[in-house]
Amino acid sequence: MGFSIPMDNFKNMSVKIKTVTKQLPKYSRYTDEILPFLDSWLVGQDERFIRKVKKIFEGAAVDKRYSIMDPIEVFTKTSFEERNDIYVREVIDLGEKVLEKALTKANWKPEDLDYIITVSCTGIMIPSLDAYLINKLKLRQDIVRLPVTEMGCAAGISGIIYAKNFLQANPGKRAAVIAVESPTATFQLDDFSMANIVSAAIFGDGAACVLLSSHEDDEGPEIKAEEMYHFYDNIHMMGFKLTNSGLQMVLDIEVPETIASHFPAIIYPFLEKNDLRIEDIDHLIFHPGGKKIVQTVESLFSSMGKNIDDTKEVLRSYGNMSSATVLYVLEQIMEKQPKKGEKGLMLSFGPGFSAQRVLLQF
Repeated sequence: MGFSIPMDNFKNMSVKIKTVTKQLPKYSRYTDEILPFLDSWLVGQDERFIRKVKKIFEGAAVDKRYSIMDPIEVFTKTSFEERNDIYVREVIDLGEKVLEKALTKANWKPEDLDYIITVSCTGIMIPSLDAYLINKLKLRQDIVRLPVTEMGCAAGISGIIYAKNFLQANPGKRAAVIAVESPTATFQLDDFSMANIVSAAIFGDGAACVLLSSHEDDEGPEIKAEEMYHFYDNIHMMGFKLTNSGLQMVLDIEVPETIASHFPAIIYPFLEKNDLRIEDIDHLIFHPGGKKIVQTVESLFSSMGKNIDDTKEVLRSYGNMSSATVLYVLEQIMEKQPKKGEKGLMLSFGPGFSAQRVLLQF
């Protein structure tokens, strides 16, 4: 007679976030150090346009950003192939470092992992990053792997959702979600569109790793619920167009307003399903998409006495690192050691257009 676990038990299976770590690329610059590079890039452009571009950089609420390339390389004309080669090399290096750091912090061995999810949308590589990490860290030969590519900024939370569902169905297992992004590798030297300029002003490079577990001995904030929300008829809002010179940013000016119009539908029904109101949430763990999105979200919550200071701080210190960014916010909040029983709401937006949500209990 075989042994089986009743389905109701899966619903009660606790999945926890064991740890979060970050890894920064080797190059970094303050925004005021980048302005001289704009002068050489914008040679021949209209003076008013040059002033406008500089104003966008100065007003982006990003003080510093990190990059896999030296700024001279970023502003030097190279082929898509050359840029993508740099992306592949550096993503493997950052991915290995951040996973090793996370495993050490958790006191786990590489062979303890049952599931590996790698997240990146800012370059192209086959085999994907997870295959390299399996070889470099000698992860188990039967590890389940899932590369996530086309979900953009939302994919850090998407990865957590996929890991949670796997772990909930598989008691006593452990998973890693590794997000490594290099938006600077997608910067288009011949593109003077607002989408390219705004993205250059707000984006930076970075890596993060989240370790999750359904092992009864592992501690950490518990994932109580998770859900995706898909906007209809907004596919044009955000993404990349694959061109001969690389991945060209698609970023609609209406993104903040579109998010604002959907915000009640994104937040309140999700909380109601979990018998909560926004007043019950102690920590807002929001992806800092950019200054305007941050201001939009802040205006919606400030009247309720809530703040998104950690989100603003991550944007200021690192810029928007696509899928990895919300994980930096999570790390910052976890390092403050929230009180037992406090609740956190994770939220990010990405191409599709979509929103991803995760409810945490510390």
